[in-house]
This record gives sequence, C-alpha cells and structure tokens, in this order.
Amino acid sequence: MNIYKYPDALLLESLLRRPVPAGEDLTALVAEVFAAVAAEGDAAVRAYARRFEGQAPARLEVSPEEVEAAAAAVPPALREALERAAANIRRFHEGQLQREEAVETAPGVRCWREVRPLERVGLYIPGGTAPLFSTVLMLAVPAALAGCDEVVLCTPPGAGGTVHPAILYAARLGGVHRLFRAGGIQAVAAMALGTATIPRVDKIFGPGNRYVTAAKQYALQHGTAIDMPAGPSEVLVLADDTARPAWVAADLLSQAEHGPDSQVILVTWSEALAAAVAEETPRQLASLPRRDIAAQALDHARIIVARDAQEAVAVSNRYAPEHLIVATADPRSLLPAIRHAGSVFLGHHTPESAGDYASGTNHTLPTAGYARTYGGVSVEDYVKKMTVQEITAEGLRQLAPVITTMARAENLEAHARAVEIRNPHA
Repeated sequence: MNIYKYPDALLLESLLRRPVPAGEDLTALVAEVFAAVAAEGDAAVRAYARRFEGQAPARLEVSPEEVEAAAAAVPPALREALERAAANIRRFHEGQLQREEAVETAPGVRCWREVRPLERVGLYIPGGTAPLFSTVLMLAVPAALAGCDEVVLCTPPGAGGTVHPAILYAARLGGVHRLFRAGGIQAVAAMALGTATIPRVDKIFGPGNRYVTAAKQYALQHGTAIDMPAGPSEVLVLADDTARPAWVAADLLSQAEHGPDSQVILVTWSEALAAAVAEETPRQLASLPRRDIAAQALDHARIIVARDAQEAVAVSNRYAPEHLIVATADPRSLLPAIRHAGSVFLGHHTPESAGDYASGTNHTLPTAGYARTYGGVSVEDYVKKMTVQEITAEGLRQLAPVITTMARAENLEAHARAVEIRNPHA
C-alpha cells in the first residue's frame, strides 16, 4: 500500500477516485432481458439463467418444505449465530417504529402523517463465492417490522439448482414469504415486471454486481422503486497513534476481500502508524483464503497522511465512505464533524464486521459517494407516509384569505372558488 503524505487538492482528488470497472455499456443488454421477461415471463428467466449461469432450475420457487429442511442442514453454531444476529437487528430496528403526533398548524387546522407499509417488496441476495445470508436478515427483518404484506426473495442457485441452506434459514428467521431460484438481470426484471411465478413488487432491495445494479436502475423506468444506488464495498479508517497497526490492517482487509473492485483507505495524522499499517497489511494478506481477491482490491488502496485530525475528517467527508471506522483515542469528539458516511464505527473495539453481522445496525449502505445524500436501509424504507389534514368550518374561514389570495396570484381561480363556495360570507 502506497503512502501519500499531505497530498494537495489535485492529488487528493485522484486518490479518492473510486475504481471504475472496465466493460461494455450494459443498457442494451438490460433492456433486452427486460423485454424478453415482459414477453415470455418464466421461460425468459430460465433462458437467461442458462445463458449467464450455465443452468436453469426446473422449479423457480423454493417450496416451504425445502425451507423447513434447511434448518437441519445448517450447523448448530451458525444457526445460533443467525438467531442472535436476527434478535439484535430486530431490537435496533424496532426503535425506528415511532408514531408522529398531529400538529395544529392554525386554530381548527390539524395535520398529520399516516404510515402505510409497502404491500410487496423484493429482496435480491447475491450468490457466488460468498452467499450473503447476513444480508437476508438485514433486508427481511425491517420489512417484517414495517408490516409489508408480502416479502419475496430472489437468489441465484448454486450447483444442482440448490440454494444455500443458511440463506433459506435466514429467510425463515426474517419472515420472508416466498423464495425463488433466480439471479442476475433476469431476477430483477421478474420482480419489476412480474411473471406467472414471480410476483411484481413495489420496491427492490439488495446488493449485487454491476449487472444487478444496472438492472435495478432500469427497473425505475418501469415504476419499481429501489433502495439506493449500489456499488463495490468500501471502508475508510480514520486513525491516530493510539490505533494498533494489526487491527487497522485487519479492518482494511475485511473490506478488500469482498471483491477486486472494493476500495480501502486509511487516513491518519501519524506517520508511524501509516508506515506500520503499510508493512502489516501484506503480512496478514498472505494467510487469507481470499487473498487473490483482496490483493486486487489493494491495487487501488490508499494510505493518506493528513496534518491533523481536522484535515483527516475533511478528507473523509469528501470521500463519503460506505463504512467509516474512527480508531482514535477519543472517537466521540470527532463525530460532530463527520457529515457523510453510510455507517460509523467508533473506537478501537468496533470493527466494521460487527455492523456487517451482529451489532444490529443495517449493513445495506450507500456506496460510491452516495452517502452524501443517502442513509442505510431502515424500517422507513419499507413504508410510505401519507399526509392528512382535517379542517373545521372556522379553521377554513380563517385560512380562506390566504388561500384565495395565493390562488388568484397564480391564476388558479377554481382553487379560490373551492374555498369561497364553502365560505360565501368570508
């Protein structure tokens, strides 16, 4: 890992640039798959599964019996870990269920908001080399708490058309209603458009590769909402000279092993720590099972030495990381200055992997700088809020001059008359 000491604004802009994956424009491919799924439904989902994944399951939907049987196939220690993680996630997200009080904006005028859950939501869970059963809990638990009528889940099957038993067990714990063996663009298209087997959903949640990301963005054009723009995983560590180099290196590698396009950055105002982490990271990398993947991610890793804590926080805010670890002697003192981060991890004993699995916060977070405008997934993402107003006759009489004056100034006479017909003597 290269160390950059006190970079100027031009160099810093280059250092904080996300890696851009090479490849073709996916718009045409995504449009092709969506059109095929719209016309041919399940047959298209299977055809593209054969094309992209080399296999197509005979039955798309996972049966309730398969879900029940999955529990026996999950090792007891993992079952217990999933149950404890689910309990913590549920406990944290329950705190987001708050009822708002009505507000009397003027005498006789009461306004409030009514919360309604989304009727049907779709969860996308990647397969591949790392089955993300933890993400099942992160997405399903808040959906259940929100009261969504139906939660469906799509995930690409493994060899032989099977779904990892831990994904099925996590789905049961989280309250998923229906599960499907479908992945990639075709799964997103099926949830956005609906097929004979896979129902159309109101909103799609979940991470994925660039194909899935492109498909989710295309789904917006078909009236299906998505959780947030997504991209490769990333972490930025803010650290002073009290941080342990081995711990910082481990935190960086925990994100680097996600994928070759993940990005990890250390920003510190300790030259000694910068040098120690640069030396320690390859030492730990050598023993990782996914070292080849992590090594590729380290090609665009950075160690930046700032002049002081204030400058380091400014660098972090400019980057707006998905995960931000504050490994300092007094991390709380820096928190008020942190403006942009998907999730913050305070102190030497708060690794990012705690939030990935078991602390209770949600690990579905904005990447690629979207932490400037997005937060992580919460119960609120699974509901909508309708405004309601209730006005008495006297309340409308008091408001009438305001409404009619403004309406006529906008040349909307019917608006004014809709008030005056109720208050002929106002």
